[in-house]
Amino acid sequence: MKFELNFQELDPEAKIGLTPQKYTAVSAVWSFFVGLLFTAAFYGAMYPLHIQHKYQMVDMFFHGGKENRSCIPYFTMFLTCWCLAFLYVKWRKLVVQRKALSLQFTPADSRFVITRLIAAPLVNQMHQRVYQSEKFMLLWRIECALNGLDNLGNVSEVSAVMNDLAENDANLVESSYTLTKGFIWAIPVLGFIGTVLGLSQAVGGFGAVVSSGADLETLKNALGGVTSGLGTAFETTLIALVAALVVQLLMTLIMRKEEEFLDDCAAYCYANVTSKLKIFENEEDDNLSRVSAELLGVSSQSANDMSTVI
Repeated sequence: MKFELNFQELDPEAKIGLTPQKYTAVSAVWSFFVGLLFTAAFYGAMYPLHIQHKYQMVDMFFHGGKENRSCIPYFTMFLTCWCLAFLYVKWRKLVVQRKALSLQFTPADSRFVITRLIAAPLVNQMHQRVYQSEKFMLLWRIECALNGLDNLGNVSEVSAVMNDLAENDANLVESSYTLTKGFIWAIPVLGFIGTVLGLSQAVGGFGAVVSSGADLETLKNALGGVTSGLGTAFETTLIALVAALVVQLLMTLIMRKEEEFLDDCAAYCYANVTSKLKIFENEEDDNLSRVSAELLGVSSQSANDMSTVI
């Protein structure tokens, strides 16, 4: 069967055989390995320039050398690349989730309404058109509301259910950024640690010269080494602050896109579900249910049978 949307073929985690995280959440383990690849690609691109020892802005990402740089930048860049991998996969999953907004499940005819008899055929058509529809945030929200229509007394109760589902989805989206927010805090801290290590090394070397009772010329040379060492020490902080800024900006951008998606989902649910709801006491004899069933492409008897099964 050919589906209009196939989650298994669209989701970046499902496509490679992993168990996909819910909606736009990203697997920390998978993003870890993608981050490793990004880190290797970054250093692979930088290494040919590094071996020339002509560019300080390149050399500061590597340890050793005459400046005796620490290895802290390696860890800083790995965390940065892990964050970038996480955000990239998240963006791809958001693109997949947004595809559900392009589907039209209810007829455009103004006579169409959603009743208890129509709810089951709507859900059935959703399953026929979308593979693993429950994996799509929007479609799962609609399906929950339609399946619970028999237990709801009026339209306001359906709206309340939709609002609760929307709030749960918003909380899920917010919690999915916990890892990235933690790394945004950790990256500058790593930079400060590298700076402290560089400072202690530079000042420690100068202290050894002073304690040895060296002459003025030796002290001047040693002091020059301290100032040079201070410059090298602050390189790790520079790397970390720039990296944290880039990650923060990208995360803010994707968070905004997800907030827009949540708003679009709420608008879609209102336009295609809430605004079309009609709950009657006697659905079987209501003419609107019969007309809506015909507009949906099913007979009234079939709609009634589906409703009984559900």
